[in-house]
Amino acid sequence: MTSHVDPDPQHFALLKDLPRDQPVNMLNLVRLRDIAAYEDGQKATGAQAYAEYGRLSGPIFARSGGKIIWSGAFEHMVIGPVDEKWDVAFIAEYPTGQAFFDMVFDPGYRAIVHHRTAAVETSRLIRLKPQPISAGFG
Repeated sequence: MTSHVDPDPQHFALLKDLPRDQPVNMLNLVRLRDIAAYEDGQKATGAQAYAEYGRLSGPIFARSGGKIIWSGAFEHMVIGPVDEKWDVAFIAEYPTGQAFFDMVFDPGYRAIVHHRTAAVETSRLIRLKPQPISAGFG
């Protein structure tokens, strides 16, 4: 499996072109490393490093207006690559697309995001446009 930890510049540039004045949901799927890969040699498990990222980024996330609207524990891949297993799965809601950018470019966030980078083996971050909920699928 190809590792995806940080957005590549091309995908991030396309994200910047999407509307920033509307609410957005971000689906987060994360597989953690067994042992965190800190550049400075700091010792921690992937789970410990990700917990530190969560603890330090939480206030910045909240300040941006973000909140977790769904969280779940991976159990079984029904449709999709069987090697895609996720340790962390949640949907973050932001009041606007701009609020997401405000968070990721916040100097405080930039100072602590290395904990996420060290913790994550691979991930998926998918921007979703909230839609009205209907009685059926689709």
